[in-house]
Amino acid sequence: MERELIITFGILIISLILFLTDKVPPDLVALLVAVSLGVTGILTPQETFSGFSRSAVITIMAIFILAEALQKTGVTEQVGNILLKVGSKSELRLTFVVMIAGAFLSLFMNNIAAASVLLPAVSGAAKKASIPNSRLMMPLAFGTILGGMATLLTTSNIIISSLLHDKNIEGFSLLDFAPVGLPICIAGILYVVLIGRNFLAGDVNIERTSVPNKEEDQDLIETYHLGENLFRAKVPKNSILINRTLSESTLRENYGVSVIAIERKQKNLTGLTPDTKIKSDDILVLEGDEEDFRQRDTKPYMEYLPQFEWKESDFKSRAIEIVEAMLSPRSRLISETLRSSHFREKYGMTVLAIWRADQEIATDLADVQLAFGDALLLQGSKEKLSVLADDPDLILLMEKGDTEIIVPEKGRASLMIFVATLFLALIMPDLTGAIMLGGALAMVLTGILTTDQAYSSISWKSIFLIAGMLPMGLALTKTNSAGLVANEVVALLGSYGAMALLAGIIVITVLLSQAINGAVVATIIAPVAIQVAQQIGVNPRTFAMGVALATSMTFMTPLGHPVNVLVMSPGGYNFRDFMKIGFPLTIILFVVMMIFLPLFWRF
Repeated sequence: MERELIITFGILIISLILFLTDKVPPDLVALLVAVSLGVTGILTPQETFSGFSRSAVITIMAIFILAEALQKTGVTEQVGNILLKVGSKSELRLTFVVMIAGAFLSLFMNNIAAASVLLPAVSGAAKKASIPNSRLMMPLAFGTILGGMATLLTTSNIIISSLLHDKNIEGFSLLDFAPVGLPICIAGILYVVLIGRNFLAGDVNIERTSVPNKEEDQDLIETYHLGENLFRAKVPKNSILINRTLSESTLRENYGVSVIAIERKQKNLTGLTPDTKIKSDDILVLEGDEEDFRQRDTKPYMEYLPQFEWKESDFKSRAIEIVEAMLSPRSRLISETLRSSHFREKYGMTVLAIWRADQEIATDLADVQLAFGDALLLQGSKEKLSVLADDPDLILLMEKGDTEIIVPEKGRASLMIFVATLFLALIMPDLTGAIMLGGALAMVLTGILTTDQAYSSISWKSIFLIAGMLPMGLALTKTNSAGLVANEVVALLGSYGAMALLAGIIVITVLLSQAINGAVVATIIAPVAIQVAQQIGVNPRTFAMGVALATSMTFMTPLGHPVNVLVMSPGGYNFRDFMKIGFPLTIILFVVMMIFLPLFWRF
């Protein structure tokens, strides 16, 4: 058994290092964990791949499909619109409503999906109210995370319920999390609305959405600091560029600059296409490193003109618009470059800049590898906006105007199926996986979703991550690794009582969850917590509930939850911003949890 213990701990430590360093994709690490446990003989072949047959995995897949149906039929968008209409133009009221909207949607759907649905509406509401995005984006993210703590339909909660079943202990039902999760959610929202949001007042590292005055909209050119990378150069006679199209000019490929606009006969030409021809005496508005371009310039040299103070209006017209868009959570553009994805040809839009986390990228854009959470500043025809808005790879951050709130016929059908699914899962908790899958299939059979849409709605990386890591929980139990760790925990804190043991496990879980996916933390810590509870003779479901809630307390770093990464760019946040608001929030929620958990889940 000692050999199995060493191998199991070795695989666990190596996997944690890989998760922390992020050198290997998390889903691949999880699959390597499962294979390693099988190859070394720790688990049988059936146990190695048992993760794929778990009810937890089926439930999570079904939730993705159900949420997609509600989103496709406009139900979630209309719910968000209704709630945001209540927010008016009061910043305090709008912050409160944004958090309520995020928390409400995340009760029934994946947190990232809930935030993605609300992101454009929140951005539009902020613009209407002349409020910086930085004051609303973090409340949106935290609201969705808090809402997910009050329901079973969160990945970590489902996983831990499954781990309880593995030990022949009753799992959690749909509403078991509400007695503790709702007070936590209320406390978190009140803190952020009344206190936390003030830490963001004019104190964001790079204020991306500062508004000059109440009557003037935010200027995206200033927001992205794009003027610092723009310069003007006149095309001389006999230049090799004359009569060449932009695609033939090789300005981007060989000189590292992009043509943003052309001044011809004192008129601005915007909305350029790859086929736009350059003429003699044209003044090119170029984006890139001017000094580097001057060094590469060849005879007859370009005529460089004085610096100019650029505004968004310089690049817009009746037919041309400048907008922001973000990569959606499962965007096919992630890990692609603008060049490899043929972005301009596909969307008819020019990327002027990329905002990543707390910094802008405005040079050598064609070869920048796009990442989740990137915001793109786009220029192009207004006719293309509807195409962008409907594209599943992008989230268009723009105001949609006051539209009448109407739930279409398919929307009513999807809502009825969803409510029926939740009701059946509530009254028959032991059949939650089968019921959820049945609801998802009903969405397909009624024509609300096609099979292709259902498959594409599933985050397969999340599924493989969960299915790959679940066998680790089994290995920790089978080799008694969890028991040994539990012994050490009991020896260290056991003399202080069950509350101290519970608090210690929750703290460890919270700290790990700031940098490692909550589902991974759940599969590692939950078996230990259950074992500790059994050793000291208390209710293991209480300890499991504590771990489940703690895995969602991912407020101190953007790495703790993908939804934090999603709002980093539109909010212009850095790590310090999350710590300033997230650390006090975590302390408050820890206290609330330690009060309400023993109250509703007795030892």
